[in-house]
Amino acid sequence: MHGLARIALTASCIVFATMMAARAQPAAPQQTNGAYFIVTYFETAPASRTQAAAFVKQLAEDSRKDAGNLRFEALQRIGGWGHFAILETWKDKAAADAHAALAHTKQTRDSLQPLLTAPYDERVQSALDVAAPSQAEAGNRAIFVVTHADFIPPRKDDGIAATIATAQASRKERGNLRFDVLHQPARPNHLTLVEVWDNNRARITHLTSAAVIAYRTRILPMLGALYDERLYRLVGETPHR
Repeated sequence: MHGLARIALTASCIVFATMMAARAQPAAPQQTNGAYFIVTYFETAPASRTQAAAFVKQLAEDSRKDAGNLRFEALQRIGGWGHFAILETWKDKAAADAHAALAHTKQTRDSLQPLLTAPYDERVQSALDVAAPSQAEAGNRAIFVVTHADFIPPRKDDGIAATIATAQASRKERGNLRFDVLHQPARPNHLTLVEVWDNNRARITHLTSAAVIAYRTRILPMLGALYDERLYRLVGETPHR
C-alpha cells in the first residue's frame, strides 16, 4: 500500500474509533457556570410552617417543569421550623423572568404573603465556582448548608480565593454532593456558599477536618460580618444520621 493510502486509512480508522467511543460515553452532565442563580429566604410564624411547607413544596414540583429550569429546591431550616430557603438555577435570566410571571409562581407568593413574619428575600446570584451537577440525588438524609460570607472589600479577593480552594477540595470528600460558591453581582464581596452532604455524619467529618478549621481561621480577619451558616433539609424530608 502506498504511503498516502496508508495515512488516509489510518486517519479514517482514528475518526471511526473516536465516533464509536463518543457514542459509548454517557451524556456529560449539564454545566451551570453560565446559569442564573436565585437564593431566597423567607420566615413564617411557627404555627404556619406546615402550611408554608406545603405551598413551597408544590411550587418546587411545578417549577422544575418550567422551561429553562436547571434546579429548584425548597428547603426548611433544621431547628428553625418557620425558616425556609429556595435554591433556583435557571438557564438564563429570561427563563427566570418567565418563571416569575407564571400563574403558579404568583399564586404561591400570594398564598405565602399572609404567613410571613419577614419579607420574602430574593437574592440574584452569579457563579464564582460551580461544578457540573452531581449524578447523585439528595435523599432524605441529605443536609443542605447555606452560608453567607461577607468579606471586607480590601480582602475580598483573598477571601474569595481561599473559599474557592476550600470548595474545590471539599467536592472530593466522601459524602459531598455539591459545593457551590456564588456571589451577588451588585455586592461582589458578599458570597453565598451552597453545600449538600449525603448525611450529617459526612458534614460533621468535613466541618471538623483540619483543612476546614484552617480555612475558617484564615478568613476570620477578612470577614465583615458573622460567617452565617444555616442547615436545611428538603421540604417534606426528615433528616437522619
